[in-house]
Amino acid sequence: MAGSSAPRSDTCLIERVREHIPLIRSHAARGEQRRRVTAEVVEALSGTGIYRMNVPRHYGGYQSSLRTQIDVLSEVSVACGSAGYMAMIQTGTSFIAALFPDEAQDEIFSRPDARVSGTLIPGSRAVPVDGGYVVSGRSPFATGCQDADWHLLTALADTGDGPPETLWLAIPMTDLTVLDDWDVTGLTGSGSNTVVAQDVHVPAHRVLPVEPLLAGVFPSQRSGADPFYRMPVLLLFMVWLAGNALGLARAALTEFGQRIQQRGITYTFYEHQNEAAVTHLQFAEATMKVTSAELLTAGLVELVESKASSGEPYTTEERARIRAQGGYIARLCKEAADLVGSASGASSLHREVPIQRIVRDLNALNLHSFVNPTANLELYGRVLSGLDPRTPFL
Repeated sequence: MAGSSAPRSDTCLIERVREHIPLIRSHAARGEQRRRVTAEVVEALSGTGIYRMNVPRHYGGYQSSLRTQIDVLSEVSVACGSAGYMAMIQTGTSFIAALFPDEAQDEIFSRPDARVSGTLIPGSRAVPVDGGYVVSGRSPFATGCQDADWHLLTALADTGDGPPETLWLAIPMTDLTVLDDWDVTGLTGSGSNTVVAQDVHVPAHRVLPVEPLLAGVFPSQRSGADPFYRMPVLLLFMVWLAGNALGLARAALTEFGQRIQQRGITYTFYEHQNEAAVTHLQFAEATMKVTSAELLTAGLVELVESKASSGEPYTTEERARIRAQGGYIARLCKEAADLVGSASGASSLHREVPIQRIVRDLNALNLHSFVNPTANLELYGRVLSGLDPRTPFL
């Protein structure tokens, strides 16, 4: 269970996180072997206050600016992509929890450092009963569930007429079972296992309908009056994911810069890789890709925060562009890592060499169904061409 010893403000949050970077980095390989972030790293992050970034202030949370969140998540991801991804999902899911009815928030945020995991794929069924729902089913990709206090499980509920309704249901992790089925090649340490609900009763106040939420309608009275929580949560995930991608890509550049000083290029006359013209081109191009991703991220932050401040609604084109821009940031970061990874030589295949893990982590991130650059570009292109986006997930 999470503690409550974090500082009461996000002032110097990035500095507090940086103090733990050596620990996070030193546990990255072990986390990959265990297929979950180590307990030491989880507790260290809790102590910084990172899990409070999207928790309402009246519960002791920070409601940190998007710029702060990006910087913090990127810093964690530089040290370990899996730890950064887990932190991103849990801090983002806390934002969703802050949209639930206030009675549910009183339970979830009884401690401001509570860790919340969540899933978007509706793999469970919710049957209406007196006072709530009974939920059963499996929900995969539940990142960080083994170290969470609560889980926001997505389920389909029969409405009697028409298509089923998609719901988010807040459930204590003690009511769920975690399957040992996370065995993958990228973001391996993120602990994105499947959670199982078996006839779990969920009271009505711990239910959040997804479709109204996507339209900006949610039941929390306190959060509903706060501009911070009027930011569209699905678009926010594109911004948060950019932090994870940027941290990984920056780590790839740093690792490459160190390797080229220490090795030559086999079967050539270059005794030092940093002296080769091809290395100069590779390093420069990879760096420009990351710089471009940083500029695109800054644009996303500026747009979302300005909309929150002004209250101006998003156009469909703006929403589609955010989806496309987030996916494109992930692609640029992957391309940068692929470029320097392929130039790192066969010795980089050893598991103790971080760059091979970074390449795998960025590949996994680009495969995420909400991030997928090709799908998001196609979506944006449809809107630019005057067609319906054919998705409510904007």
